Amino acid sequence: MRSSRAAARSIPTKLADGAAKRATSRVMNNVRVLREEQLLTKAELARKAGISALTLARIEGGSDCRVDTKRKIILALGLRPEDKERVFGARFSIRKGR
Repeated sequence: MRSSRAAARSIPTKLADGAAKRATSRVMNNVRVLREEQLLTKAELARKAGISALTLARIEGGSDCRVDTKRKIILALGLRPEDKERVFGARFSIRKGR
């Protein structure tokens, strides 16, 4: 049986690991800049893209999202799928051979 002191020491490590994973899942994108250039609010762009405003806020804050969601945002901004790197950066490019 583990002592309560040993159990208390392991909790911060687990929390730190979770925070590190969340920090590495942040990605840079230009969604906010492009939205503001078009004078759109988050709610307006979210409505045009068919996603929730909360999802859009998370993406603008650097959270990653599904490819389908990225496609919806790109199209809602009036861009073409070929402009994906302009919106989401080079990391978004599709990998071949998988």
